Amino acid sequence: MNKKKMDIIYEDKELLVINKPEKLLTIGTNNNKINTLYHEAREYIKKKNQKIFIVNRLDRDTSGIVVFAKNEKLKHAIQNNWNDITKRYYYAVVEGKVKKSDTLINYLKESKGLEIYVSKDKNGKLAILEYKVVLSNNDYSLLDIEIKSGRRNQIRCQLDYINHPIIGDKKYNSTKNPLGRLGLHAYKLLLTNPITNKEYIFESKVPKQFFDIFNQ
Repeated sequence: MNKKKMDIIYEDKELLVINKPEKLLTIGTNNNKINTLYHEAREYIKKKNQKIFIVNRLDRDTSGIVVFAKNEKLKHAIQNNWNDITKRYYYAVVEGKVKKSDTLINYLKESKGLEIYVSKDKNGKLAILEYKVVLSNNDYSLLDIEIKSGRRNQIRCQLDYINHPIIGDKKYNSTKNPLGRLGLHAYKLLLTNPITNKEYIFESKVPKQFFDIFNQ
């Protein structure tokens, strides 16, 4: 289990928002139910005699903002309206020099091996993301990304498709791993509570190493 103290971004009587470290599962698998963010959050909440329900997930190797609801009604309300009540932002360090900011609009499909890939078939799931180039050199670029759709691996898959895979992402054809981790971090989430209409802005500090790589 991750021995570091859980990094709580925000907590009230309805929500618990945590900064998930990289290389930690959000929720358990058949092979690993203990070493997960959900397990740590549940143990923390149990001491308060409260319950917890996971709202969103991040890939194991992605760091950043994960939201838990403290009641099931709120969990379902947020999940059922997720794309309408949230704005989600990521920083990504990618291979190569990205020349200009752009919007990517693609249809995604899943192979029998559960790999997500871009397809020209419009029967796929529509995925949209906007990115701005923050920093770049001949080797790497730092992108500020807003995702407009909720699709698994959509950032990783689409950046690979334009020949700028995220560093450390072997699954999507990256050959460089200068940070020893996946270069993807969920740094900001704007959320409107669909029951109370209360608006939240959650932010997580971008890992310093994402910037340091451009100063070497």
